[in-house]
Amino acid sequence: MAEAPRLDAPGAVTAPGASAPPHTDAPFTPGTAAPTGRANGAATTGRAVGGRARAGVRVVPAWVWGVPPVVVLGLVFLYPLALVVRQSLTPENGGGGGAFDAYASVFASHGFREALGTTVWLAVGATVGCLVLGFALALVIAFVPFPGAKGVAKFIDVFLSFPSFLITLALLFIYGTVGMANGVWSDLTGAADGPFHFLATPWGVLLAEITYFTPFVMRPLLAAFSQLDTAQLEVASSLGARPARIIRRVILPEALPALAAGGSLVLVMCLNEFGIVLFTGAKDVTTLPMLVYGKAILESDYSAACVVAVVNIAISVGLFGLYRVVSKRAGA
Repeated sequence: MAEAPRLDAPGAVTAPGASAPPHTDAPFTPGTAAPTGRANGAATTGRAVGGRARAGVRVVPAWVWGVPPVVVLGLVFLYPLALVVRQSLTPENGGGGGAFDAYASVFASHGFREALGTTVWLAVGATVGCLVLGFALALVIAFVPFPGAKGVAKFIDVFLSFPSFLITLALLFIYGTVGMANGVWSDLTGAADGPFHFLATPWGVLLAEITYFTPFVMRPLLAAFSQLDTAQLEVASSLGARPARIIRRVILPEALPALAAGGSLVLVMCLNEFGIVLFTGAKDVTTLPMLVYGKAILESDYSAACVVAVVNIAISVGLFGLYRVVSKRAGA
């Protein structure tokens, strides 16, 4: 005769021959899972202990971790800048006068206006020259196969670490008054002096800046060209487009963000360039950094030097802000 199933608890049915589940006295609360034994109780106890431990730990606000780098940044960069601005607003030798008297005196001087104009046209001219030359050289390296192209591209990265005065010295050895070019000319013609004396002029400074800063344009261009889909070039070529049209319609639009980045970097660096102008020996070329040097070191006019420095910094920061706006609109 079949054995009837047992009812061990209300609503619980135990099949014949099966052992009854362990009995527990824990109350059952609707909406929660029923306790399943010793393991579940241990886990619940562990969670409770961990919760009490975490509750005892004081959480550090996120802004606290940002205080140390801000303090270091302020001490290293902002504090010296604040001292320069303060000195520019301080009357010379502690005498009387308004806070902006030094600014009015500097802005009214012919030397400052001439240095500002020279700085701007040298920076703009060097930037344009670097963009044209850098774009042409990057096209050759990226799209014209020749032996050693990868080595040239790697050399550009090394060239970026060279100091600016090293390039200027190399140009002096070649085109200086007693340089190689003048020496060869004298040997061939018997003349006492050669014709190459342009390094001591603004054009020599412009040549040196273009020579030194062109790789700063080439590097982002080569990175942009490496991401360009060559299938577009092949399709354009198969449709009969000439190389000049391919460059204008396919390559140049892709290179615009890189050109903007490299050009803005070169512009800011040329505005603040000091070593090239100094080592070319161009005495008639006075830029804003050279004017700061002359006012501070040669004339000991620290208020005027700080005024020129503040103007130079304001121009550089303004150009950088303009570049950020243009790059965002261009999607760079």
